[in-house]
Amino acid sequence: PSTTPSKNLQPLTAMVDRSERSGVEILCVGTELLLGNILNGNARWLSEELASLGLPHFRQTVVGDNRDRLIALVQEMANRASVLIITGGLGPTPDDLTTEAIAAAFSVPLEERADVWSDIQEKAHSRGRTAGPETRRQALLPVGAEVLGNPTGTAPGMIWTPVPGFTVLTFPGVPSEMKAMWKATAAPWFQASGLSKGVFVSRVLHFWGIGESTLAEQVADVLEGVNPTVAPYAGRGEVKLRITACADEPAKAWKLVDQTEQELRRRTGNLCFGVDQESLASVVLKRLGQAGQTLSVAESCTGGGLGAELTAVPGASSVMLGGVISYANAVKRDLLLVPEELLEQHGAVSAPVAEAMALGVRRLTGSDWALSITGIAGPEGGSPDKPVGLVFVGIAGPDGCRTEMLRLGDTRGREWIRAVSAGEALNCLRLRLMANSAEAG
Repeated sequence: PSTTPSKNLQPLTAMVDRSERSGVEILCVGTELLLGNILNGNARWLSEELASLGLPHFRQTVVGDNRDRLIALVQEMANRASVLIITGGLGPTPDDLTTEAIAAAFSVPLEERADVWSDIQEKAHSRGRTAGPETRRQALLPVGAEVLGNPTGTAPGMIWTPVPGFTVLTFPGVPSEMKAMWKATAAPWFQASGLSKGVFVSRVLHFWGIGESTLAEQVADVLEGVNPTVAPYAGRGEVKLRITACADEPAKAWKLVDQTEQELRRRTGNLCFGVDQESLASVVLKRLGQAGQTLSVAESCTGGGLGAELTAVPGASSVMLGGVISYANAVKRDLLLVPEELLEQHGAVSAPVAEAMALGVRRLTGSDWALSITGIAGPEGGSPDKPVGLVFVGIAGPDGCRTEMLRLGDTRGREWIRAVSAGEALNCLRLRLMANSAEAG
């Protein structure tokens, strides 16, 4: 392939040395990202990795599969950044232009690497395929570039310093391949590069039952801190606080994080339900597992969403026995044995029916605990007495059954109501388990 820059672009001439550049930039390549067909999860993951390595990271850019624009961006970034990380555009199809464009940006020819081509052929053979001409172009790299091996896919990346003080690293857009390559090669390279500005560590605290603005007011002075920094993030019913600290060694940084976490927990109590990758479902399952107890669910408006949250947790089968999606009244009546008179007198969306559903699935499965959800997710089906967003949760356990009424409103849509209903049910059970444990202690 040609590595000559487009006639419409100015060639890269005067380069500055690394001392005049700063930080790491991320460039994600793919028209599908610009169109919103897929979420840019790679940039988020890379950002967290860079922070953990203590690397200053100032910009993220997305560009479509356009050779001229890609060349222009690489040339622009080469004059201000120390390191450029590029994801996407390394595959065998015609729109995979990243390697060629980078070489063209510096007027360096491509050359085929025999070891890369051999690796591509071996991987294709192991999968019962034959590597064709379109795949072979993945073995082309700029003269002087080092291969960044791909242990799981066929498209290699590269680590290349085309001009003094500027290094570019390329990765496929496939997240699993990018992460494997990063951990195997890129992270060690960064650790040895001397670019780190200390060690950054982060911890995320998860909160339920409080809004982002209310939580921010409660911990306003902590949010104003410089090291550690604390940043709030809101999700579907959940609020997160990310604590990030910097020090000259990990132990000192983690000590700063620990101190801030203790202060945040002191102020917020049971509102904080988990840390980092923990979810409401994983926290509930862990508590039940430690107590040797089991769980089942009965769902109406969430349509299996609650069960999906629980079974997404590895090892859930040791606690989660099963569930019933009782969308129709007939299923509530015939399978969960909800009395017909309750359905007629109170309606399917009511506290008595939620209680009967929880008791019914607990009896049906023999579980220690049971959760039920019935509500109006909308956008239709509401009434003045029972508006969209009205949800009832039932929690049945060894100490009896209780219900909770939720008024979630109709402004955020059906999927938000369903997701928050599942979260509220799990949080109700979490708080009940905590209360029981405190009483027993």
